[in-house]
Amino acid sequence: MAATKDPRPCSIADTLALVGEKYSLLVLREVCLGNGRFDQLVRNIGAPRDVLSTRLRRLVDAGILTKRVYSERPQRFQYRPTQAGLELEPVLMTLMAWGDRHLRQDDDRPMVIEHSCGNELLPEVTCRACGQTVRHEDLTAHPQAPGWSVSGPTAA
Repeated sequence: MAATKDPRPCSIADTLALVGEKYSLLVLREVCLGNGRFDQLVRNIGAPRDVLSTRLRRLVDAGILTKRVYSERPQRFQYRPTQAGLELEPVLMTLMAWGDRHLRQDDDRPMVIEHSCGNELLPEVTCRACGQTVRHEDLTAHPQAPGWSVSGPTAA
């Protein structure tokens, strides 16, 4: 089957177009940890400076980060998450938990996040309406984009 000219309309694809570039989620990780200065980001992420500058500019333009001057001479900036950026933090925690479970041993985890209750954060996606843990077998997709079904484009 030939690839369609226009791929499925998808919020996941739209989000990845913004934060799926190499280093973008790592920038958000560091900024959420409180490391928002450029030199901290370079050191903690290991991204080339020009690539990091591009990612920061894109995240600021998209409203995920804010940028404020913390030094006038030389002019230097600190980055902080906006509300939209903070709403991505649970995604980071879920990715970290998945990596801990599937890519590392229990004694080889590089970081543990503590919740305000005093326990280690173990993120879990739940349904806001019923409070149940989200499981694959409980989900049913209902495509809303005209001309698309779950299996792909429909005949016009």
